[in-house]
Amino acid sequence: MEVVINNVKYEVMENVKDALNIAEVTEYLTEYFDGFDYILGDYAYGRLRLKGFNNKENKNYKPYNAIETLEEYINKYCAFGCRYFVISKVKPLK
Repeated sequence: MEVVINNVKYEVMENVKDALNIAEVTEYLTEYFDGFDYILGDYAYGRLRLKGFNNKENKNYKPYNAIETLEEYINKYCAFGCRYFVISKVKPLK
């Protein structure tokens, strides 16, 4: 499924426990996240938290935000059994 948030098209990769609320994400998704290929949103204490991840090909890539570490991040830093979603930017065709 694809969604548009702040004029950017994203593919919904995961939506655990129906966590993706477009209106809330639109409010929290700032310019800071423009450079990320993937965005994880999780709920801790009833609040949305966002974290960006990148592919190795991205010029902003750092090992701590590598998409390969997504599962580890969810297991270590997200509340057990929490609602969360993962969206990825859809690359426009050239």
